[in-house]
Amino acid sequence: MAKISTILLLSSFFFIALSSTCAIAKGLNEEKSWREAFCQGKETTTKLHFYLQDVLGGPNATVWEVAKSPISNSATSFGQIRVLDDLITRTPNPNSKKLGRAQGLITFADLDVSALNMNLNFVFTAGRYNGSTLTILGRNQIMNVDRELPVVGGTGIFRMARGYAISNTYSYNVSTNYGILEYTVYVIHTDVSKVNNIQMVMDA
Repeated sequence: MAKISTILLLSSFFFIALSSTCAIAKGLNEEKSWREAFCQGKETTTKLHFYLQDVLGGPNATVWEVAKSPISNSATSFGQIRVLDDLITRTPNPNSKKLGRAQGLITFADLDVSALNMNLNFVFTAGRYNGSTLTILGRNQIMNVDRELPVVGGTGIFRMARGYAISNTYSYNVSTNYGILEYTVYVIHTDVSKVNNIQMVMDA
């Protein structure tokens, strides 16, 4: 009986070690594919279109003030800093498919007009881009139409990302402090699939 238990225990250790080795090998292969794609200049352009549910008030607010300056009560709220964690949805309807979260800091950074300094991460949790992120950083003059912000980086599928995002206020309800923001993002990033295709042809 003791011998059987020992054999079963050793078998369990073997399968655990084998699973770990396979997982590591898979990770190394994916990393190798990405490096090859980057070194060979294999890039693609992706267009993304989605909406942010920007809840500025109420018990379920997703935007909160964390700091302000002595003149934050001015017309432009200069010096006010807010942190946000907005839901990203496929359509303006808050009950439409959930694509991820928009998380980061916004600072009112203009003495003369309402303009934000944005430090924002789009964290995708659904579909092909699940687990990937995009980062935008720049000036957002919130009363304008078609506000342009640079894409400065990304992770996962969007490694080495660069591009730009166009932001618009789709709607805003003053009484409930509920805004819906529309984003269209054009991003250039490394395309691992092109390297995989090259490898398949070589292997054939």
